[in-house]
Amino acid sequence: MTRNHLTFLGLLAALVVLVVDQASKWWILNVLDLPDRPDGQVVLLPILKFTMVQNRGVTFGLFNGFGQWSYLLLAGVALVVVVALVAWLRRAESRLVAIALGAIVGGAISNVIDRLRFGWVVDFIHADIGFWPYVFNLADSAIVCGVAALVLDGLLSRGRRTGPSEDASAR
Repeated sequence: MTRNHLTFLGLLAALVVLVVDQASKWWILNVLDLPDRPDGQVVLLPILKFTMVQNRGVTFGLFNGFGQWSYLLLAGVALVVVVALVAWLRRAESRLVAIALGAIVGGAISNVIDRLRFGWVVDFIHADIGFWPYVFNLADSAIVCGVAALVLDGLLSRGRRTGPSEDASAR
């Protein structure tokens, strides 16, 4: 694939993540009406529930509570990161990297939209497995999966760069 095709693929991934995440949040807020439920949650399975959380921090609630206007600072930082990631996306050399960067960009933009609309991010997925106290959304999942894919690609491409002949000559 050419770099233009990879860029398009990454931007398409970003758009899909953005639309699916915003649609899920709209459904949680307007159809399921999770914020107005008496206990703010719906149990789906013993280990999975929808729990309404107004996340004023970043992914998984990190850096929560930096003051009244922190949402603007966090939105600004996220947008700067998005610009850097799109620049990286334009130089992507594989489908995995393009899709991973697109997933991160789409998730970040979707959470920025929440910050600008509400002053906080809509989080609602609660996987209650004992050691996992966080409530998150689909954008957060896309960001984490995108970062994991980039780490995996980095490890795999490092292995491809140092082939058996290079390892043998280093001894």
